[in-house]
Amino acid sequence: QVQLVESGGGLVQPGGSVRLSCVASGSIFSLLQMSWYRQAPGKERELVAPITGRTTTKYADSVTGRFTISRDNAKKTVYLQMNSLKPEDTAVYYCHAEFRSKEYWGQGTQVTVSS
Repeated sequence: QVQLVESGGGLVQPGGSVRLSCVASGSIFSLLQMSWYRQAPGKERELVAPITGRTTTKYADSVTGRFTISRDNAKKTVYLQMNSLKPEDTAVYYCHAEFRSKEYWGQGTQVTVSS
């Protein structure tokens, strides 16, 4: 069983930055494919960025060049560095893990981009 706990959300001004963290429990973190998703009000949940155990990454077109996903296997933590934030980045951000077809979700952390 894997439990995920996100932190780092909050209110940020347009153009600002914030870093989200997600700490995982258990002993298989290095084997997990980790991802960040987000869900804006009235919209479906969307994939923001995945990162494999070997640190291969991808990004949604809407965040490419602004967001960076990374992981620290020793700390069992995945990060999402978000720069040049826009109001349309406002959403609940979820940490997601996958291993052998099992999926795990965090509780989500709210990021609001507003002046």
